Amino acid sequence: MTGFRIKLFQFSQMLSRHQKQFLIWLIDILAAPFAFYLSCASVYSALWPTVQIDRLALLFPLLALIGGVVSFSLGLPRIKLKTYENFATVGTLPYAAVMGLAAFFLTTLPGLSFPVVGTLAFTLILFLLVIGARTALLRLLIWVLRAGKPRVRVLIYGAGSTGLQLASALKTHETINVVAFLDDDPALHRQKLAGLRIFSPERIDEVIRNHDITRVILAIPSLSMPKQLRIGRKLQLLGLDVQVLPSFAQLVGAEQIVDALTPLAAGNFLGRDHLDQSLPDGSKAYHGKSVMVTGAGGSVGSELCRQLLACGPKRLVMFEVSELALYNIERELAEMLTKTGTQLVAVLGSVTDARAVRQALAGNGVDIVMHAAAYKHVPLVEANPIAGLVNNVLGTRTLADVCVEEGVKRFLLVSTDKAVRPTNVMGATKRLAELVVQDLARRSAGRTHFSIVRFGNVLGSSGSVIPLFKEQIARGGPVTLTHEDVTRYFMTITEAVRLVLMTGAFSDEGSVARADVFVLDMGQPVRIRQLAEQLIHAAGYTVRDEHNPGGDIDIKVIGLRPGEKLHEELLIGEGLLTTPHPKILRAAEEGPGQMSVPLALQQLGRLAAEGDAEAARRMALDLVRGSDQMPAAREPAASAS
Repeated sequence: MTGFRIKLFQFSQMLSRHQKQFLIWLIDILAAPFAFYLSCASVYSALWPTVQIDRLALLFPLLALIGGVVSFSLGLPRIKLKTYENFATVGTLPYAAVMGLAAFFLTTLPGLSFPVVGTLAFTLILFLLVIGARTALLRLLIWVLRAGKPRVRVLIYGAGSTGLQLASALKTHETINVVAFLDDDPALHRQKLAGLRIFSPERIDEVIRNHDITRVILAIPSLSMPKQLRIGRKLQLLGLDVQVLPSFAQLVGAEQIVDALTPLAAGNFLGRDHLDQSLPDGSKAYHGKSVMVTGAGGSVGSELCRQLLACGPKRLVMFEVSELALYNIERELAEMLTKTGTQLVAVLGSVTDARAVRQALAGNGVDIVMHAAAYKHVPLVEANPIAGLVNNVLGTRTLADVCVEEGVKRFLLVSTDKAVRPTNVMGATKRLAELVVQDLARRSAGRTHFSIVRFGNVLGSSGSVIPLFKEQIARGGPVTLTHEDVTRYFMTITEAVRLVLMTGAFSDEGSVARADVFVLDMGQPVRIRQLAEQLIHAAGYTVRDEHNPGGDIDIKVIGLRPGEKLHEELLIGEGLLTTPHPKILRAAEEGPGQMSVPLALQQLGRLAAEGDAEAARRMALDLVRGSDQMPAAREPAASAS
């Protein structure tokens, strides 16, 4: 049988399109006289014994000729077998009706006697013959084409118009066998559509087991994408391949696909005006200088490099431990180079490596160092305290020491609001880094001017909530929230870096016996729950909760992570001093006081070398708790605007 199917397949492939149309036309030509013969035989035997079939047989060739002309005129041979079922009534019924009228007039000719009921029988038989012949031919074609080919057994989720059209399109596919429909509407259960049973999704296990299903196609484009994704994830857990079919309106461009919508800028969720255009020019502080940025491939570090390039430095040294991040920022900046003559230097190394730092500083005559290299993800550093302490604390000490030795004029540490009364290891490491800088500023006799700039979260940075929330929304939710009332300070990367560069423009004003601590005006803290809702609405979806159970995206409260605060702070002391820029304030904070920073670092280094993570964690948190119990400076303070 397989050999016979192969021969039929080869024969079908040999035929041209016109030859196939001719064969179908021939069926219509032969169907007319054959249907007339059957109608005569039935009428003669049952209703009209006087009918003379031999005389009526004279009409056979005439009916065949008329049938060929009518079929060709209606275009029936040009309708492909795969799509014929959609046009069966529209195309075949007029053909049968015209042929019935022709038979009626022909049988009224002199010498012929044929009852009207015979003409009606002829019309019905001809209609059934034409449809039956094509259906049989289509089944034969499918049988031939599927010879020896593996079949994918498919369920269609959604018994609406899209599902119906998909089932019709796949009905004659060579390798796909549509088995049944799934639909959430109880009114459709146990019914049939396009000859296929409609099942409830609750019976999916039974359907899979009984019909050996391997794939499900979601044909419910009217359902929001998050809801489709939730359904898809449940089906994938059953070991099924899941595919999503867009609506036909989307395919032809009549509707816009959500993924193609223009994404909103992160700054739109701050609820305040942007600062970018109102900042004064601070490029003179960097023009013609050799500037090094550590962590140059990170979110803040890369933006520092971009904005520094516009200031026209003589040399921009990009110091980065990640090869990929360094490659990306170097390639980007190389394309941005203008006629400023800035030399780009990419240095692959760690701030914990004194030799690499010394070579980078001495070999490039660095005047200014902007230290943005740090591990900053709270849960990761909490789980890996030694790595955080070595990189953030000991690395800062190594870098700062070498800067003093090599005569670097200015050193600016990029810090965070999590350094203020920290409750987690990451915040403790950043606070200790601040203490390292403050201690070294006091002991360096002004050879290098040290400063610290402290600000909150930057929108859109790696690991921040907006990229995380966007990713969760794209997956269909839920959006995870640590606490209903958690708040954070936010600023866009662009405006934060612009302000950081501004601090460098006047950070050498005043005393060099201590490190200046600058605090950026972050505005009012943002409630994260509100931010999540804004992002969901901006994506075109609704929040799913007890007030709106039919919504698209859930917001799930998972609890505060280890060491995470409900609210962040920006100040250790109680006052802020004004600076030449209203959005940059100087914190009235003392240094480490009586704390011996070198001794503390020595002990931390020993614990890190021994791999005693728990002892290192306890010591770091104890050190910063003790350092924060300091009186505020006695200078008159100005409140933040």
